[in-house]
Amino acid sequence: MDHKNIRMKKFVVERDFSGAGNLSPGQLQAVTKIYYESVDLLDKPRYWIQSFITDSKIYSIRIAENVDNVRKDAELDHFPINAISEVKTIIERQNQRANK
Repeated sequence: MDHKNIRMKKFVVERDFSGAGNLSPGQLQAVTKIYYESVDLLDKPRYWIQSFITDSKIYSIRIAENVDNVRKDAELDHFPINAISEVKTIIERQNQRANK
């Protein structure tokens, strides 16, 4: 499949994960491995960029063609998704400095 002309979008994925903030480095590495394995199973370009861990949730940044591809990842990695939000705009401190 030619992925060159596919327009990719950025998504924030929210998952309830009881005790996420108490996971050991080894446990976090095991979760990461599951994410990577699920990404490799589908013939659609999508990328897991990074995750933010709180006491009871995991927020991940994903890049995919559409929200359906993000949902398919969740089916494969068996970590239910509570919410998926498409990122419309990013603001950063660097943006403010560039505008001065």
